[in-house]
Amino acid sequence: MLTKADDYPIHQTPEPIAYAGTDRNFYDRYFFNGYAPDGSEFFAIAFGVYPHLNVADAHFSVVRDGVQYCLHASRLLNMERMDLACGPISIQVLEPLQKLKVVVAPTEGLAAELVFEGRTFPIEEPRFMRRIGPRAFMDYTRLTQNVRVSGWIEIDGVRRIVADGSVGTRDRSWGIRPVGTPDPQPVAPATLTGFFWQWCPLNFADRSVYFHVNADPDGEPWNTRAVIARDGDGPEGFYETEAAKMEDVELIAGTRHARTGTLNIPLKQGQASVTFEPFMTFFMRGIGYGHPNWRHGGWKGELVVEREDIELASVNAASPENWHIQALSRVTLSVPGEAPMKGMGVFEQLIAGPYRPYALG
Repeated sequence: MLTKADDYPIHQTPEPIAYAGTDRNFYDRYFFNGYAPDGSEFFAIAFGVYPHLNVADAHFSVVRDGVQYCLHASRLLNMERMDLACGPISIQVLEPLQKLKVVVAPTEGLAAELVFEGRTFPIEEPRFMRRIGPRAFMDYTRLTQNVRVSGWIEIDGVRRIVADGSVGTRDRSWGIRPVGTPDPQPVAPATLTGFFWQWCPLNFADRSVYFHVNADPDGEPWNTRAVIARDGDGPEGFYETEAAKMEDVELIAGTRHARTGTLNIPLKQGQASVTFEPFMTFFMRGIGYGHPNWRHGGWKGELVVEREDIELASVNAASPENWHIQALSRVTLSVPGEAPMKGMGVFEQLIAGPYRPYALG
């Protein structure tokens, strides 16, 4: 099965590009977010292809004036992984690893043109590998890059230019995750009793801070790292450590979401800390994560597009489809020998099942 990608020198196996190994859960995804410097507006985009399900899907979502507006799209992939369009949502790679553009053609009252330009070279997160018994539950790689954002967003005829100074984060990930229809036969005996995830890309005036952790239900990390990168840095200039910890987390009553927290990062000259003040919640189901009807990789038809509006004041944050969030947060970075720095970023959280350090069952 030959596709357009086969005319590029990018093969890594003897097979055509259309085939990505033998695991039906292979995926390849783009993610973007951005936010105004005053925190008044937040937006995110997800675009995924699932070669062995022959599906592509894309999502665009904006928080504006108390409503999370969402546009979902899914189509037949036709095995063409180089076609970076799904219904009205498309991606253009203007400069690899540095500058990308997302276009949302006018559809059901939503439209946008957004350019994301990297502040540093992307970081490569440690490979994520997790098994349930003998079966690979996750096996993927992600690059992450903080960005400056420009462009415009239109909702129901109201177009707003993205404010000067808007920043955000983009990532690319590929590998194996649960996608499409869940496997009806679980692994026996089941051994994965919970899933804990925090991901914190943070933007400051002259640098970026990144942190992530996957941990088991007892709080033991199985994948974690923090990175500090000054603007313009390449990988050789990054500071990296696996010893950073998110501490002093207080949960919002009745939810699995943090009210506050402090990230402590050991440095050669002492300890840096980042305090978090979450003030806006973006529900990741707005871009397909955990969505009951728009699960990533799910077959919807040759092309299906749908708008969804989420009234944030009426959301039940304790409901499982709302556990996965990005909390836009004001953050303060304290580094020994430097004045405290104010910034902004996301505190992404997903806690499914028990997590004993937070007394969650």
